[in-house]
Amino acid sequence: MAEAAAQPVVVGLQAVRKAYNAGTAIETEVLHGIDLTVRRGEFCAVVGPSGSGKSTLLNIIGLLDRPTSGLVRVCDEETTLLGDRALTRLRGHNIGFVFQYHHLITAFTALENVMMPMLGAEEFPNQAMRTRAEVLIASVGLAAQMNQGAGNLSGGQQQRVAVARALAMEPALLLADEPTGNLDTRSADEVFSLLRRFNAEHGTTVLFVTHNVTMAQRCDRTIEVIDGQVTA
Repeated sequence: MAEAAAQPVVVGLQAVRKAYNAGTAIETEVLHGIDLTVRRGEFCAVVGPSGSGKSTLLNIIGLLDRPTSGLVRVCDEETTLLGDRALTRLRGHNIGFVFQYHHLITAFTALENVMMPMLGAEEFPNQAMRTRAEVLIASVGLAAQMNQGAGNLSGGQQQRVAVARALAMEPALLLADEPTGNLDTRSADEVFSLLRRFNAEHGTTVLFVTHNVTMAQRCDRTIEVIDGQVTA
């Protein structure tokens, strides 16, 4: 416990509220004053019933949405007052995303999909980008498929490409929102094992949203969200 406490804070939320249609007669508050600290290297399951606020919480941590009030610190950066351009840069360089649906560009090869975050950051492709993408594709077990069109891969292979793409910028934080929800048991286990391996080898902090009790139990820590509040 002392070793974990010594690790830097990657996610720090203080009294975070999120309301839609704020200030109107139909205001709906989804998150109710959440306090949360997640440190470097933690592998956390995020669990809770549908509609509990898990995805909203992940969107705020991932800088895809802003809180109505409260403080959000990500990778040692206070984000509350940052402009859109600064948020985009912070997100692009420090946070990786894996969603339930892979969101690959099916007209591109697996390799080109993995290169996309690096192209977004640097604008022009170079050999270093290609080399890193090749290493990542190989690390998820798809070296033989790297030049295949993404649309020709199986669902499990596509999700492994999505994991490699999420790690392209060597992010400190990886947000995985039901990444195994559309996969068969074997493919789901392969994707989960990949995330665990990258967490162990690179110290990547992982927030893994899941309804799968067995997978949640394989995580180091469980963050339970019920009715817009963190309860455990």
